[in-house]
Amino acid sequence: MRRFVWRLQRVFDIKKRAEQVKRAELFELTERLTNTRGVLLMQQRILESIIADISKKKSIERLYEQEFFLKYSAASNEQIKKLKNKVKELELQQSKKLAEVLKLRRFNKGLERLRAEAKKRFIAEQEKLEQKELDDGANISFTRKIHGELSTIEK
Repeated sequence: MRRFVWRLQRVFDIKKRAEQVKRAELFELTERLTNTRGVLLMQQRILESIIADISKKKSIERLYEQEFFLKYSAASNEQIKKLKNKVKELELQQSKKLAEVLKLRRFNKGLERLRAEAKKRFIAEQEKLEQKELDDGANISFTRKIHGELSTIEK
């Protein structure tokens, strides 16, 4: 029996590789997003803990620390805003990358379905050819047998 060869195999391989690359990019992007969210949460918790510490102190100490905190908080708030913007940007990139991965996956599933159908047709065709060869062989042997019997009767 002949070996199954699918004409679109090269396209399928290229698209499969592209999907793997996009998945790796999505993973890297998700990792960056997770790290950025972690830094953002850490900054927010630091501010919350400083506020909690200041609120526990006596009023004179609290005033000096509140003044220092207010000067520091402007820079800290700016940093938190930047981190939030970066998180939003990364989330947008992640959703775009996820859409690309899903699009490639749907395309690959379609190609896999086409390949399965082509293989099924190929196998059916090969089975028909094999059956035809078997039938031809049976006809030839039957004809020879009949022909051999006729020639022995004629003698």
